[in-house]
This record gives sequence, structure tokens and C-alpha cells, in this order.
Amino acid sequence: MHDRPMRTDLKAAKSPAELAQLIEAIAASQDCAAFAALFDHFAPRLKGFLMRAGAPAAGAEELAQEALLTVWRKAAQFDRSRAGAAAWIFTIARNLRIDGARRAQRGKLLDIEATEEADPPAPPDALLLASEREQRVHAALEHLSEDQMCVVRLSFFEGKPHADIATELALPLGTVKSRIRLAMNRLRELLGDLT
Repeated sequence: MHDRPMRTDLKAAKSPAELAQLIEAIAASQDCAAFAALFDHFAPRLKGFLMRAGAPAAGAEELAQEALLTVWRKAAQFDRSRAGAAAWIFTIARNLRIDGARRAQRGKLLDIEATEEADPPAPPDALLLASEREQRVHAALEHLSEDQMCVVRLSFFEGKPHADIATELALPLGTVKSRIRLAMNRLRELLGDLT
């Protein structure tokens, strides 16, 4: 995609169009020089961004490297008409940080659960009430449109971030958020006394 003379200028690439071209070169031909230029440009910026978000320096550096490796692997998914290179890369880094925080939180919860004593069995009336609630929720979910049910399943049952859902379904992020909001409003209508 790029001829040799352009590669000598890759380290100086800083404009949004040039950064987008670097990602496109990676997608088209796994251009190592383009990746190196992208890495040099974004690695320190991502590390700073992640540290400001609360990650320790070593963790921020690791997440920045993981984000840039994700750029290498998923460069073909980049679409400059949907987002600029910087926005796309920083979104990847943010999602990785969120996923890492969720994994850490789950690990803490599992540790806490393992050290706590088992709860006493629930009384029969509480079990019956829980079963009735579960049936009502399942019935209410059936009243959602297929589009709404799809995003609810991915967000709440599979725990995916909204940006990942948007990527997976090839939808704008705003559409995903709107569908989730509409689905939750519909469920509140149907389950008013349970919410």
C-alpha cells in the first residue's frame, strides 16, 4: 500500500489522516514500520491516559502494550468514517482497562465468597417468591423486540461493554445505548412492582 519513501516519514506521522493511514497499512499488509510508528506515537499517550484513569505505572504500560497489540490484530476493523485513529485506539485501551477491573473485581468477590461461611438455606416462602420473580422477568423479556433482547443479552447476561457490543453488531455506539435504554424502560413498565 505504501512505497518505501513514505516509510521513512512514518515516525513523523501525527495528523489524524496520517494516523489512520498507518492503521490501514497495518490492516492491508501487516506493515511493521507503520506499526512501529503507531506504537511510538501512542504508547506513551496511552500509558499516561491509563495512569490518569487510576492504573499503576506498570499496569498502565502493560495495558498500553496490550491495546496496541489489539490494534495490530484488529486493524482491519478500523473504519475512519466511524472514528478517528486516536479515538479508536483510546477506546480499545479504555475497554481493556474496564475488562481488567471487572476481572479483578470478580476475583475479589470469589475470594470473599470462598472465605465466608455458607449462608443458611432460604425459607420455602422466599424460594417460592424468587421463583415467581424469575418467571415474571423471563416473561417480560419475551416482550422485548429482537434487537433489544440481543443487546440486553450481550450487555447483562454476557457482561460485554457497550463499545464491544457496537463492534460485534456493527452498530453505532449510540444505537446500542438507545436500545438498552428502551429495553430497560419497557422492562420497568412490565415489572413495575419488582423494580
